Amino acid sequence: MSGHGFHVHGPHDHEVEHVAHHGGDNFTARVAVLTAVLSTIGAIFGYLGGHSQNAALLYKNEAAIQKTSASNQWNYYQAKSNKQNLAELSITLTTGEAREKYAQEVERYKKEKQEIKVEADKLEAVAREADHKSEVEMHVHERWALATTLLQVAIAMAAITLLTRKRWMLVGVYGAAGLGLLAGLAAYLHL
Repeated sequence: MSGHGFHVHGPHDHEVEHVAHHGGDNFTARVAVLTAVLSTIGAIFGYLGGHSQNAALLYKNEAAIQKTSASNQWNYYQAKSNKQNLAELSITLTTGEAREKYAQEVERYKKEKQEIKVEADKLEAVAREADHKSEVEMHVHERWALATTLLQVAIAMAAITLLTRKRWMLVGVYGAAGLGLLAGLAAYLHL
């Protein structure tokens, strides 16, 4: 719509306005209401799809953070292994008190490595769980996206049905809308 009384409407808008101002046949009114309902459901599905996509990204980010932390732990583990190896070498090169000191260091490094390994394994498990949750959310997102697309197809077919006045096209409208609703139900149920 632009200024000075000049209006530009799409064909679907014209049909809806015509029915509102002049009355119309029941067919046009029903298809117009169906289009409005499908648009509303499609908007809800689009929102839910965006939500599941954001959740998937957050889980993927958490997985990356945990993988980095696990990698840091494994690097720390490797550093302790290197120190343990040097202490073991020092045992063979020394005698007396120095040798005993290095033997104690070897035992300390072994114990520290066990603790580090436990922590690294925990971080890897958390990362795997976050990756799994991300995959589940992306699967749900794909279902929401499919549902939204099918409802958009149904809306477009409804507009074509109104323009052509071919009632048989309602089969396609109802078919696409039904498939869209089924896809939305699958997304809701995490199937």
